[in-house]
Amino acid sequence: MEDLTRVLCAEDDADIRKILNFSLTRVGHFEVCMCEDGLQALEKAPGFKPQLILLDVMMPGLSGPETFQKLREHPQLASVPVIFVTAKATLDELEALSHYGAAGIIVKPFSANELPQNVRMIWERHPHARR
Repeated sequence: MEDLTRVLCAEDDADIRKILNFSLTRVGHFEVCMCEDGLQALEKAPGFKPQLILLDVMMPGLSGPETFQKLREHPQLASVPVIFVTAKATLDELEALSHYGAAGIIVKPFSANELPQNVRMIWERHPHARR
């Protein structure tokens, strides 16, 4: 199994971006590319070559699901696993997100100490990690 080392993260809220960055870099020891929105994620992802992408669901411009669809159109990024990060955690909303084919969903608020472990668990369950 390939080790997860590079994570791209798109989150429009500056405070949550700081927490994500701290959690993923300091606690999880990942190399992280932080993006302020979906458009920036689409711009930075090809050069960063992420192994996994975390997308906030509600972002200005392109939402997380819209960004997910655009990533799937890019040959280099089409098979990169995506985890949605959302504060909207009703059963209907989670079920709707699951239809996009994301590798997983992480609900806000999340524990900065537990986030890297949760990300790794989703990564290890994903068939892409077994290449």
